[in-house]
Amino acid sequence: MALDELKSAIPDYAKDLKLNLGSVIGNSDLPQQQLWGTVLATAIAARSPRVLRELEPEAKANLSPEAYTAAKSAAAIMSMNNVFYRTRHLLSDNEYGTMRAGLRMNVIGNPGVDKVDFELWSFAVSAINGCGMCLDSHEQVLRKADVSREVVQEAFKIASVIQAVAVTLDAEEALS
Repeated sequence: MALDELKSAIPDYAKDLKLNLGSVIGNSDLPQQQLWGTVLATAIAARSPRVLRELEPEAKANLSPEAYTAAKSAAAIMSMNNVFYRTRHLLSDNEYGTMRAGLRMNVIGNPGVDKVDFELWSFAVSAINGCGMCLDSHEQVLRKADVSREVVQEAFKIASVIQAVAVTLDAEEALS
């Protein structure tokens, strides 16, 4: 299993990450589609070729073709939206917030999977990319759809662990 290979690659100084990776994936209460879509979308967002190579086959095996594509779509669209909306929010000139975005985001309206799943994946990617506006927006949609805070937190736990594993393994590769 690629997850075991990924865990075995984590150095001893990051043992907590190894344990957390096994826990957030192996002991998750999320339904398989939500879990593996979150794993895939955040592995893409973490920008680590190794982490993506190790986690993608299992994600693909646990997702329908539609969900697999939608998780990749969430990572793609949020990589654009997180930069755009984070920048708009950080600029001190509030006039930018009144301007039309003029960016295509059709996949958000028709992701090809349950809207809640896509929102959860978009939220998790936004956690990695650090866009507060997007985090708030997707969290509100999830909560209005009666998604519990525990499920929302599970998504950002997965995002945080995958990001930390990616940073650690990429650092080790650069230092070797």
